[in-house]
Amino acid sequence: MANKIMVVDDEPDVVDLVKLVLESDGFEVVTAYSGKECLEKIEKEMPDLVLLDIMMPQMDGWEVFRRIKANEKTTNIPVAMLTAKTQSIDKMIGLHVVKVDDYITKPFGRSELLERVKKILKDKALLKK
Repeated sequence: MANKIMVVDDEPDVVDLVKLVLESDGFEVVTAYSGKECLEKIEKEMPDLVLLDIMMPQMDGWEVFRRIKANEKTTNIPVAMLTAKTQSIDKMIGLHVVKVDDYITKPFGRSELLERVKKILKDKALLKK
């Protein structure tokens, strides 16, 4: 059984690219195009990992992250930010203050994305062979 990853981004091209990369490596991918859609789907889908954009309309990724972690059913799901916010301060806040599982900046390479996804799943002992 493949690991299930939820990709959340308001840009359909980014979602399609990430989905293509992950599926080509055997992952099952669930998509959401807004924070609201992510929160509506996450309890039903129970992904092994969420890749979450920060800059989205209505509800940004930080608020979505906060709500995922505040929900006892989803609090243990690892979340990695997948974002165009590349400044060091943003990354430091994400990793050391907010405590996301990883902070992946766009643009990213195929191998980098796969390596970091697998590392998170391995670190959380969720990687299924």
